[in-house]
This record gives sequence, C-alpha cells and structure tokens, in this order.
Amino acid sequence: MKSSKDTGASVLPAALRVALKKGLVGAALFSGVINLLALIGPLFMLEVYDRVIPSRSLPTLVALGLLVAGAYLVFAVLDIIRSRVMSRIAGMVDGALSTQVFRIIAGTPLKIALDQDPLKPAQELEQIRAFIAGPGLMAFFDLPWMPVYLAVSFYIHPSLGWLALGMIVLMVLLTWLTDRGTRQAMRDSAALASQRNRLGQQAHGGAEVLAAMGMTERAADRWQALQEQYATLQRRSADVGSFYGGITKALRQLVQSASLGVGAWLVIGGDLSGGAIVAASIIVARTLAPAEQIIGTWRSLVSARLAWQQLRGVLAIFPPSAHRTALPGARSQVQVSGLCVAPPGVQRLVLQGVNFSLVAGSSLAVIGPSASGKSSLARALVGAWPALRGQVCLDGAALELWPDAARAAMTGYLPQSVDLFEASVGQNIARLDPQADAAAIVAAACQAGVHELILQLPQGYDTPVGEGGVNLSAGQRQRIGLARALYGEPFLVVLDEPNANLDAEGERALARAIEGVKARGGVVVAIAHRSGLLAVMDQVLVLEQGAQAAFGPRDTVLARPVALAEPRVAKGGVQA
Repeated sequence: MKSSKDTGASVLPAALRVALKKGLVGAALFSGVINLLALIGPLFMLEVYDRVIPSRSLPTLVALGLLVAGAYLVFAVLDIIRSRVMSRIAGMVDGALSTQVFRIIAGTPLKIALDQDPLKPAQELEQIRAFIAGPGLMAFFDLPWMPVYLAVSFYIHPSLGWLALGMIVLMVLLTWLTDRGTRQAMRDSAALASQRNRLGQQAHGGAEVLAAMGMTERAADRWQALQEQYATLQRRSADVGSFYGGITKALRQLVQSASLGVGAWLVIGGDLSGGAIVAASIIVARTLAPAEQIIGTWRSLVSARLAWQQLRGVLAIFPPSAHRTALPGARSQVQVSGLCVAPPGVQRLVLQGVNFSLVAGSSLAVIGPSASGKSSLARALVGAWPALRGQVCLDGAALELWPDAARAAMTGYLPQSVDLFEASVGQNIARLDPQADAAAIVAAACQAGVHELILQLPQGYDTPVGEGGVNLSAGQRQRIGLARALYGEPFLVVLDEPNANLDAEGERALARAIEGVKARGGVVVAIAHRSGLLAVMDQVLVLEQGAQAAFGPRDTVLARPVALAEPRVAKGGVQA
C-alpha cells in the first residue's frame, strides 16, 4: 500500500512537480536576498548615528542615502517578483488539478455514497490556491532567516540576543496554542458548511416542491440552524486566532520597546553605542516578524492544510486513466455474463446473476416490477456503474478494456431523468463536443424524429436549453436526450423508460428510431413499462428482485406466467 506521502506526490504530474520545485527554490532564493536587504535599514541608522552625525559629513550622508535607495529599489523588485512567482505557482497547481477536481465532482456519485457538498473539492482547491498565492506561505520563506537575525542580535550584544530568543520561544508556544485551539473548530465548521451547501442545492433543485407543499419555511429553519452552528464555530476559531494574534502583536511591540530599554542600559554602561540602540530595536522586531505573520494567517494555513488532506484522499479514488490499447469498434455482439451490480459505495447487490447475449441488429426489452434492478442493469451496460462480479462485453472485450472515449463512442444512453446541460440544443445532442460535425447533429436529430420539433424552437439548434433543460418541456427533453443517445451511430443504445414522457407522436418516433438502430446493425436495450414499446423489440428479459427470471424471444417469454408480475400481459403486448 502506498504511503500518504507517496499518494500526495502522485497527485501532481512528474513534470509539474519538477517545475513547482524550481519555482519554490526561486522564491526561496528571492526571500533570502530580501531578508538580507532588510538589514540595510538598521545598518543605515547605525552609520548615521555613529558616523554621520558625529562627523557632520554631508557627502557621507548623501552617499549612504543613495546606496540605501538603490538597495530598497532592488528589495521592491524582488518582492514583486516573488509575489508573482507564488501567484503563478498557485495557478500551476490549480491548472493541474482543476480537471481532476471536475472529474471528482462528476464521478463521485458513480463510485462512493456522497455525504458532502458535491462542489466541496472545487472549494478546497480554491482554498489551496489562495493560500499559496497569499502572504501565509511567504512567511514560511522568511522563517528560516530568524536564526540569522537572532545571530545578528547576539553579535550586537548577548543581552539583546537572549531577549529575542526568549520571545521566539513564546512565539512558538503561541503558535502551538493557536493550532490546538482552532484545528477541531475549523474541521467541524468545514463539515457544517458542506452540509449547509448541500441543503441549499437540494432546495434549489426542489424549489417547486417546497413552494407547492409549504415546505420553504421548514427548510429555511434547517438552513438557519446549520448556519448558526457554522457561524458559531467560525467565531470560536476567529476568537482563538485573534486572542493569540493580539498577544503576539503586543509581545512584538513590547520586545521592541524592551530592546530600546536594554540598549539604553548598555549605552549607560558603556557597552553599546547610541546608534546601535535603534538598529538593535529594528533587528529584534524583524527577528519576530515571520512568527507573527504565521500566527496572523494561521486560520488560512489550517484551512489549506485540511483542504489538501481531504482533496488528496478523494483524488486517490480517481487515479489518472491508464493507457489502453485501442480496439476496433464493436460491430457484432453484446454479451452479459454473471453480472452482479451494487450502487456506488454500497455492498448490497441490487442485480445478480444476469446472463444474456445479443447480436447485431437485435433489440431487448427489460421488464419487471419496481426495484427489480432494471435501471441498475442499464447503468451497468453503459459502464456508468461498475460490475462487482461478472462482465459486460462488446465483441468479446469487457467494457474495462476499452478507453473511456472509445467506449462512450460505441454506446448511447438515455436515462430515466434526462439532464441536459446549460448549452444549446445542438451542443447537447453532440455530447458537448466543440468539434462536432453539424451534419452528424442533424442526422441524430432526424433518427430520433425530433428535427422538425427543433426547427420550431426560437433559434433552432442554437436555442439555449437553460439549466437542466428548463426551457423545454419534459417530452422535448426526452426526445433531445434520445437524439443525444443516437449521436454518432453508437453500436449499443440503452434506453431507460424512453417513452415515459412521450405522447403518441413521440412514441411513434421512438419506435422508428429503434428500428433504425437495428437496421444499421446496432443493438438496442430498452427498459419497458408501456406496451407500445414491446411491439418493436425482439427479445425480452424479465427481472424479479434483482435476479433474472426469464430471457428469450418476446412472444415466448410473454407467454410465461413469470412475466405476469409487472407489467401485466395483455393480448398482443404488455400493459402498464
């Protein structure tokens, strides 16, 4: 088993990891020069107080002033470059993971039982990007220079060094207390935010039900309760952070004044020059600055660290697709052997022991009572749900052996609930392919018998369908979904209750589409609940309680008592 460290490293491509290392090394080098240049201010004050003022030399003052101005100009340029480098590093991480994050958002429901906000991975990636580009990470580049400033403090006088060292120890203690006080609250608030956002998405999707059944206020009460808990945890972590942050700022001001007092005492004793007092005060304050910055940005650090841990764990479930040898397109047979299926993240089988074979140019109607596994079979046939046991093969090759793009090109799928994307009608039919051939889009629409209907829309094929297809009726969405399933003339077409929202004209168009797939040598599998669909199907598969009860030619199977469960048999067909 890979360690978590290995898993985290494998999340980013090797070439990107090399580029990131170079970028971080460059930022660290810039930070080193910046911290060295920060010594210019104290040294300038030391020279002014100890050399320029006693000697009353204006040329020396002008020369020192020009030197300091040039040094600060370089300081500004390097600081700007460092900020831009970190911003670009954040962009590289975001660019490398954003596609994987979208695949997580789209693919998580197909692999695990989802118990969080589906958009949470995108929010976690944004937290990581913001932390890398923000001041929090740059404070860690300054942290290694604390010993350098501490050594300079000891060089000026050991008393000043011990003062700075004591404050550093206090800073470390405050940092530990900040982490201890905020870690669990931040973790719990993230979980509550996910739960609250999930409730908001459910309310958005079920707005009609909430309004029609008077559930809006009750849902709002749930939202408010979650929001109050979230706000309480956020306030608690903010209070802890501000408490220790305030102590840190006060200590830094105190140590700066204390260094002036210690310096004055040393001057009185003849152990230090007057100019060294001011220089030592600035250097001691600079020694503590990185720790103060880290404590000030601790909440963002904890959030980014927690986001990375959670995102890395989910990314491990979605490893990059392995390269697969291209296989010739399927043209002759669909074979299902010992197929057992369970919902994602659930070990309870909803389908088991299914066996059948279909040759090119044939069709299969799947019937049976509710919850008998019909839709689960449809999902497994197109690879949306993986098989726990058994196989679905196209021309003898299991679905897992096909590259995802090749498998998708050979299959068409019309689910029970037709979800269209917020794009045009034509783009939805073309499966969002930006390079789709317009002729292929029109051909799929014609095969589905929806071409004339689309031409009646305000902008034809360029008509926006709205979010989820809200601009279309249920029947229009189903017929456009059928055209999408037929796009590219796939070999295997799986239709889950394709006539659920169709009128008589739509059912006739569906029957013609099925006959067209069979005529060109394709295979159609349809979940059937209404009798009109069975007239064009060759084979019938009966499922009961997730098991195969019967399979064979339509008329033979429908004559058996086992087919009487649901739908009922009537002369000449099946009646819902």
